[in-house]
Amino acid sequence: MADDKQNQKKPQAQQGKGGQPKVKAGAGKKEAAGAEATPRSFTRPKDYRPRLKTHYEKVVREAMIKKFEYKNPMQIPRIEKIVLNMGVGEAVNDRKKVENAAGDLAMIAGQKPVVTRARKSIATYKVREGMALGAKVTLRGDRMYEFIDRLVTIALPRVKDFRGLNPKSFDGRGNFALGLKEHIVFPEIEYDKVDEVWGMDVIVCTSAGSDDEARELLSQFNFPFRT
Repeated sequence: MADDKQNQKKPQAQQGKGGQPKVKAGAGKKEAAGAEATPRSFTRPKDYRPRLKTHYEKVVREAMIKKFEYKNPMQIPRIEKIVLNMGVGEAVNDRKKVENAAGDLAMIAGQKPVVTRARKSIATYKVREGMALGAKVTLRGDRMYEFIDRLVTIALPRVKDFRGLNPKSFDGRGNFALGLKEHIVFPEIEYDKVDEVWGMDVIVCTSAGSDDEARELLSQFNFPFRT
């Protein structure tokens, strides 16, 4: 009798047609949406190190010490992070354009971006407070070095009529900014599948104390500055 009571208390799974268990509506959609929002990742070897990270430790540090004569190793400047920003002005009339731009930025960066929203309403431009207007992402560590490698070796040489980076585009505190008119210069973007071409800003933040040190640091990473 006791066994019969325990069996009666056990909840039974609801079954649909053909004896298959029922699944809550929308469960599969949520999982699919999450998979699409997150960029595809791959398993890296345990001993993996980005090429430019090794280059910085073995070549760049010694070159910076030789030129600026640092007495303390902690004075040697380094690249701290890279911020990618993509503004979508057309999002005022079509919200889906922000989603498309964020998806392309996720493929370029290798991680999910954050949607940027308007801080205040501007009636002239039909902008409301909280409206999605673009996307941005911050890269650090291995992904930062990987992005620099793709930017310098692949993306910039594919820019039409490229004549070098402006050596004066520093903010006085060792940070460098550059703008790209077309995001399709990155190899992750398939031109045939792009509905619209977006521009984007790339901000390289360093720990350098002056623009001269930051310029030399980026030059060691083969940033093609104009002479």
